Amino acid sequence: MKFGGTSIANAAAFENVAQIVLDHVPVAPIVVVSAMSCVTDALLEISRLAKVGSVDVALTSLDEIFEQHASVARALFTNQHRQDFFDLLETAQGPIAKLLHLIATEPHLDRMYEDELLAWGETLSSNLLARALCFNGAVARSVDARTCILTDDQYGNAAPLMSETFALTKATLNHLLNDRVIPVLGGFIGATIDGNTTTLGRGGSDYTAAIVGAALNVLEIQIWTDVTGVLTADPRVVPDAQTIASLSYGEAAELAYFGAKVLHPKTIQPATERKIPVRICNSRERGLNGTIVCATTQTAPQTVKAIAYKTGVTTIQITSARMLGAYGFLRALFEIFDRHRTVVDVVTTSEVSVSLSVDDARSLPQIVEELQALGTVRVEPGRAIICVVGEGLRGTPGIAATVFSTIGNINVTLISQGASSVNLTFAVEEDRAEEVVRRLHAAFFEHDKLDGILA
Repeated sequence: MKFGGTSIANAAAFENVAQIVLDHVPVAPIVVVSAMSCVTDALLEISRLAKVGSVDVALTSLDEIFEQHASVARALFTNQHRQDFFDLLETAQGPIAKLLHLIATEPHLDRMYEDELLAWGETLSSNLLARALCFNGAVARSVDARTCILTDDQYGNAAPLMSETFALTKATLNHLLNDRVIPVLGGFIGATIDGNTTTLGRGGSDYTAAIVGAALNVLEIQIWTDVTGVLTADPRVVPDAQTIASLSYGEAAELAYFGAKVLHPKTIQPATERKIPVRICNSRERGLNGTIVCATTQTAPQTVKAIAYKTGVTTIQITSARMLGAYGFLRALFEIFDRHRTVVDVVTTSEVSVSLSVDDARSLPQIVEELQALGTVRVEPGRAIICVVGEGLRGTPGIAATVFSTIGNINVTLISQGASSVNLTFAVEEDRAEEVVRRLHAAFFEHDKLDGILA
């Protein structure tokens, strides 16, 4: 059971989560929890202050974070649990102050120190929730996720070493589960072989839950958030978006990667490999079923199940006559992106050109310089990727025709269909993305509204 930061935003939310966990005691739950709402962002700002030499200001800002946690403890606990948590807060001040000074004075290691700083958000929240469970009569224990999740040393976005992590997770948690103790882990964090703290990237608590669930081969992985499952579109763009009852692993993976924020993109992989269902639930409306993600699911009557989008995308086109009838060209091209550790999302090719999209444009000037040795390079920033998802998409006649006729007056700069049987992906100008999503949602889910939107 993974609970996000918005599910533990205050004392009442902690109490609610404790009750949800207690309802699942008969099935021996394992709990993964994020930092409290806004705490990771606050710690990142404190780290930024330290980097520019404002350590004293950073330490003052830290008081607000401590008070956020202390107020929950005061509201929830009336006995030794409260004092023990206050002691933890007092003990944390020294190590955090030391980290801020190290961030300020050793900039070549700032990412490593920053990961250790960010880990305090999960350490405090997992300790609070474990105490809340104990205070409500359960037997629970806060477990440092660094004793379970072993990673490489790519600070800020570390990759778990799966076989070692699975072994550590079993060794750390199985004896607690056998004793009917509820383990409460902070998500998002791990450690290198040398014991240095790492983080799995923003949103990585979902990934932690999936890894732990796969390691222990659990019955189900539950992602508890503040929305009722995966929706047919972003509700901020389409207020009438509907909850999807079920998704296949493939559908969920595409939606997560292309903008659906309910699931971390990496969450599906460990579950898929072990065929463990993933359920997305609403911690504020726990009586609702949410969305279940599993190996097989029914095709929707209209085939399309959801429309996702992602902004901040740059598309790149490389044109070269040398591609024609040549081999090794694509390898040389992608080796450039590999050297600069830049992930490519969507790729389309013709006889003499390759078009692709990237999210991370930090290394783009250097990448473009190297690409120019291969051919003519055209860069188009300010794009959005639209992803239409549904099982059976590739084999259903008329889907592409409906998509492109619905947005016929909007320029499409890149199209990818066929690499996956469950999605149709294309790029548009960023400022038209929300309009595209609304039109497509009306076409596939709200036929009575389509005429009004097109008008």
